[in-house]
Amino acid sequence: MSAQKNQQKLAINHAHVIQQFARRQMLEPARFMLDEVAGRMLDRLRYIKYRPSSILDAGCGVGHGIEALKELYPEANFTGLDNQRSFLEYAERRFTPQATPFKSLKNLITRMGTFASRTSAASVPAHRPSFVEGDLAATKLEPNAFDFIWSNMALHWHCSPPEVFREWYRLLEVDGLLMFSCFGPSTFIELRAALHKAGWKTQTMAFVDMHDFGDMLMESGFKDPVMDQDVITLTYKTPQKLLADVRALGGNPSTGRNPGLRGRDALERLYKALEEQRREDGLIHLSLEIINGHAWRGASLHVDGVTRVAISSIGRK
Repeated sequence: MSAQKNQQKLAINHAHVIQQFARRQMLEPARFMLDEVAGRMLDRLRYIKYRPSSILDAGCGVGHGIEALKELYPEANFTGLDNQRSFLEYAERRFTPQATPFKSLKNLITRMGTFASRTSAASVPAHRPSFVEGDLAATKLEPNAFDFIWSNMALHWHCSPPEVFREWYRLLEVDGLLMFSCFGPSTFIELRAALHKAGWKTQTMAFVDMHDFGDMLMESGFKDPVMDQDVITLTYKTPQKLLADVRALGGNPSTGRNPGLRGRDALERLYKALEEQRREDGLIHLSLEIINGHAWRGASLHVDGVTRVAISSIGRK
């Protein structure tokens, strides 16, 4: 993505991202992929000996990532950030304690006993997460407010990853941890081929190579970046189900996409092109390249020949 890297902007319409996710039914149709990738991130996280106290979930959706992270870090304070107001309102309700009616004294005593055993087993009380509406690159949150930023499958929806990394650098404490996942360039390669064969003249999503992400992290002041990628292959019995999952995962907010409605003939040509891709197993395949990265926030950032040192790093041994 060298050309994209030089201009530091991807052909993504920010307003269309918000509009398309507003139709995503609280992300439920996409949970199969979001949960799978989150699970893989958590597996990596367990090998990192780190106990954060203040965690930001950047692109939190309805808060499932926070739910999982609370199992690992019950003592931490959590903040969820997203640009979808409806997601945040839903997350607020999910994490708001609800009064539970008790049908009998016996039921109450049983529940109180369960609560007491859980309380005695826990060394600290659980903290209720807070949720903030904002852009990944312009959060308006306080600097150095977090020692861990987690972002699951959100970065590829932003038109300027370098700006996002600079904002995450600003939000992290010195030596704080960043961990993220997102789609890579091999995502939807079969669908792209089918679109071309069907004669659909439209721009498709631009995804960043993991090596370019590593360079961006270094340029943004992060240190020791570790990047890797997995390719997950989904299989489908029908092209209709494949396209439904693509829509569930976010659709196409590219600035150059064809905004017009497609006629039945055009759609049939796309179905036919996908049908022709059936493999020996009789199924249509769809590749998803998942990029995983983590890095640590450095103490200084070099910009235009000037070295900026974080105040929080002064006096550290």
